[in-house]
Amino acid sequence: MDGGAGSAADAQAQPVAQALPPPLPLPQPQLSRYESQKRRDWNTFLQYLRNHRPPLTLARCSGAHVIEFLKYLDQFGKTKVHASGCAYYGQPSPPAPCPCPLRQAWGSLDALIGRLRAAYEESGHAPESNPFAARAVRIYLREVRDAQAKARGIPYEKKKRKRTQPPPPPPQQPGAGEASISSSAAAVAGGGEGTQGSGSAAAAAPAASATTGQAGGGSNTSAAAAPSTSRV
Repeated sequence: MDGGAGSAADAQAQPVAQALPPPLPLPQPQLSRYESQKRRDWNTFLQYLRNHRPPLTLARCSGAHVIEFLKYLDQFGKTKVHASGCAYYGQPSPPAPCPCPLRQAWGSLDALIGRLRAAYEESGHAPESNPFAARAVRIYLREVRDAQAKARGIPYEKKKRKRTQPPPPPPQQPGAGEASISSSAAAVAGGGEGTQGSGSAAAAAPAASATTGQAGGGSNTSAAAAPSTSRV
């Protein structure tokens, strides 16, 4: 009896366990647009190495192989680059279509190399062996830029960073300079008058002493003459 009751309970518990939904997977952090594009570019380059004839490994990849990869991408380009013999060579807006081929724009190639250079180092490789930072790749990109600028009539110029200029000094209030100048002039004038006054007072002092002396001398003379009058 007990065994039958246990089997019945197990039979009732199985449908309940099967009815439970599976656990939801943990949400992965969403990559930015730049990181997603960098991952796609890196996978495309690795696929190019696998399809290369003869097969090429990442350790043996050099700047020359990177340039071959960039030329391989030209067949998927969407930028019209006029040939030197085209009638629309050097015209930014040709009036009619021409049979010139489509290429990858220089700006797209330059941004692509920047993402691949970062992805190479992020994958654990040394920066010194980075084939995307090779001098030959930089020279090739410069040549593509100059050639497309002449063919399309669109010069590529680097954006200059705007230098922050110091703020201008605050404007002076009208009349403030004149007031300071007039006060300085008044101070100088007052000092001159004070000097003249002190000089006049100094000059008057000897005159007063001389007058006092003369007055004193007159009194002495009269005092000396008084005895002579009494003797007579």
